[in-house]
Amino acid sequence: MSQEWVIRTLVGLGLKRTDAKVYLFLAKTGPQKARDITNALKMNKQQLYRSLKSLRSKGIASATTEHPARFSVIPLEKVLDLFVKAKMEEAQSIEQNKDELLFIWQSMTTADSISS
Repeated sequence: MSQEWVIRTLVGLGLKRTDAKVYLFLAKTGPQKARDITNALKMNKQQLYRSLKSLRSKGIASATTEHPARFSVIPLEKVLDLFVKAKMEEAQSIEQNKDELLFIWQSMTTADSISS
């Protein structure tokens, strides 16, 4: 399994490409300082901090309280579990709203054909 395939898979699950690269780097190397991440991935600090903020908001990354902070990520298995759970909840929501949506759709279609 290539690194690019893992990145594409993470992007397909909803991560931005930069977030997937940062995640993969930290998953492989362990906790790192921002400076080391930016040097390794050849990105600027603004891009990195935006990516880390996104990963942290999803519960995928965390930072130590020391200065400078060290950033780390949860294991890939747990990331996949988070995505599976989110997709299952999304599917349940669609299923729960299906009848109402179809009813509204049918009434719109009927109303549109009447006014034509």
